[in-house]
Amino acid sequence: MDVSLTSILRDAVPYSLPLRQSFRRITEREGLLIRGPSGWGEFAPFDDYSAARAAPWLAAAVESAFGTWPEPLRDRVPVNAIIPGLSASDAGALARRAVLEHGCSTFKIKVAALGEVLADDEARVVAVRDAADSALRSIGDDRPARIRLDANGGWSADAAERALGRLSAYDVEYVEQPCPTVDETAELRGRTGVAIAMDESVRFGESRVFDVADIVIVKVAPLGGVAAALALARRWGGPVVVSGALDSAVGLSAGVALAAALGGDPPAAGLGTGALLERDVVDPPLVPENGCLKVGRVAPDLDALMAARDRLGDDRARWWRQRLVDAWEAGGAELVTELCA
Repeated sequence: MDVSLTSILRDAVPYSLPLRQSFRRITEREGLLIRGPSGWGEFAPFDDYSAARAAPWLAAAVESAFGTWPEPLRDRVPVNAIIPGLSASDAGALARRAVLEHGCSTFKIKVAALGEVLADDEARVVAVRDAADSALRSIGDDRPARIRLDANGGWSADAAERALGRLSAYDVEYVEQPCPTVDETAELRGRTGVAIAMDESVRFGESRVFDVADIVIVKVAPLGGVAAALALARRWGGPVVVSGALDSAVGLSAGVALAAALGGDPPAAGLGTGALLERDVVDPPLVPENGCLKVGRVAPDLDALMAARDRLGDDRARWWRQRLVDAWEAGGAELVTELCA
């Protein structure tokens, strides 16, 4: 494939999608969709990411729009529901809806939010455990829900040990990125009975990350595309959970492609975030059905895409186009060249 900055920008469409509730302290998800001969790709690094950190997101978008994905080994992928840092009552309601409306039985709960205390986290986990198990029983499924925790590096090793000492009582599958650094996570390792999944440290290329991880979280956009993420998963060789980055339906389809290409029987992927969007670039939003997402490329609906474009406004649209240019100049061009080789 022959890809230039001009060809990427020519069919780029900026968008803004409203969220049902605040997530990562944002209420709108913004980005650019780019179109190429293979379909659509998504460039949507979060606002606080530097141009250099945004460069792999551009490579991933180009791979989707201009390149190919590996052959899938399955036609649908099980996914977990996402429970943001909500009140206990709202978290329980969201968990119940995820079971009854979307068929999910695995839940990733945000914990260790800034300003929260351990009691808030515990109340949220209890509410999700009770609501999810009750909802599953109501539809004839007596298996307990799977509970995952995501601390986003919010605990020190000592704080994580105290928190997990309490939260592990609710049958936790794993805790994702409990501490901000690999060194602190290594200090924590062995002090709790909870498996450790590494996310941010994997994406930022920190050394020794595989030494402290029981599970590795892989995300397509921050790692530079489906092929790059799949190569990392194979290099790791251990359990992998594919996750997303609050993507639109277009970005989610790339994550599904990665999860579908993994060998064995991979755990539920963290790709149920479409349920957090009030609107998507497809109508209705891409949400799990029977706890799964179907494998396949997604093209935006014209009306939904135009509404998302108009919602953004001219100033932010120019900002996003410039951001893509900055990412290209900060390493994206080299990554795209490698993809085309």
